[in-house]
This record gives sequence, structure tokens and C-alpha cells, in this order.
Amino acid sequence: MTDSFNEGNFISLCNKLARKDPGFKSIIKAYGYPPFWKRNPSFETLIHIILEQQVSLASAKAAFDKLKATVGTISPETILALSDATFKSCYFSRQKTIYARCLAKSIADGMLDIHKLNQQDAATIRSELKKIKGIGDWTVDVYLMICLHHTDLFPLGDIALINSIKHIKELPSNTSKEEIAELTVKWAPYRTIAAYLLWHAYICRKGIVF
Repeated sequence: MTDSFNEGNFISLCNKLARKDPGFKSIIKAYGYPPFWKRNPSFETLIHIILEQQVSLASAKAAFDKLKATVGTISPETILALSDATFKSCYFSRQKTIYARCLAKSIADGMLDIHKLNQQDAATIRSELKKIKGIGDWTVDVYLMICLHHTDLFPLGDIALINSIKHIKELPSNTSKEEIAELTVKWAPYRTIAAYLLWHAYICRKGIVF
């Protein structure tokens, strides 16, 4: 079983899911293939994903860009040197300021080594990252899916993803996460690819630019 995917096999995996489920075939027909989303598996990217928690991608990007313009290199050292006022000027909420500092401190204190962590299995990565205040399953899922390209993840805490699956499958609005989780089982071991297709459909349908 393949546990990661790459730009070379991404389209073939999309096609494999489309043959298995007509909903994905309709997405590809309507909107084309999803982008091969990828980010560097780094401290900077984890800060970006923290900023994306429970806000629009555009809002998170605005905060991330302002932070980058303010500090230049986003590193544990530059984050720990920032004042509350500077964080606020970069559109960080009080909670996300705390989360960014906790992540930075865990690296500065030697508790977390991201380079070594990236070589571990998904369960270990999840366990280690969730020890840090402000990092939960959604943040870990996005990191594993878009930075490390693990193939079989489906973040049920992602509102856009849940809305997209309800739209594509014409599910009632009150469909539970448990019912959706059961529905995704048939897409294993490529649930990340399914999520890419569903995110792509949502973004295109809503005309979202980021």
C-alpha cells in the first residue's frame, strides 16, 4: 500500500478514485484536476497552518504575509522576539499569538525537531505535534496531507470539506460526521486524494481566490 503520493502519480490517483466513485468523475469533468498542493514541511508552514485555523484562507494569508514582511525570516527566534503589539499588527489573535510562541519555544528548547519528526510515521508525527498548545488533529492532518503528502487522511473537522462532500453527495445538512466518516471508508487508501478533489470542487464552486 502506498502511504504517500507525489506529483508524478497524483493524476492517476485522481482517475482511480473517479473510476470508483462517480462524484469524483463529475468534479474532474466540471472543474478539472485539483492543484498538487504542496508546502515545505517546516516551522514556517506550521505557523501558516495555525493561522488558517477557523478563518478563511485569504485572512490567514494576509496575516502570514504581514508577518513575513515584518520579520523577514519566520523562525523560532524571530517569533519569540516579537511583542504582543507586533503580533496584533500582523493580525494574530491573542490565542494564535500564544500558539505561535508555544510552537517556537518547543523548538528553541529542543523538545521538537521538525526535520527529524518529518521522517517518522503519521501516528508519531500526530502524537508529537499535539503535545504543543494550539495544535490539534486538523492542523496535523493538513500538515500530513499538504506538506508530507500522506495518502489516507480525511480531516472531518474541516468545514469546507464537509460542506463539499454534502454538496457532491446531496446529503442532508444535518448529516453527522460519523456518517461522513463511514462514507469515506470506501475511498481508502486514498482519502487524501478524495479530500483534494472535494476541496478543489468547493473552491471552484465558491469562486474562492487565495
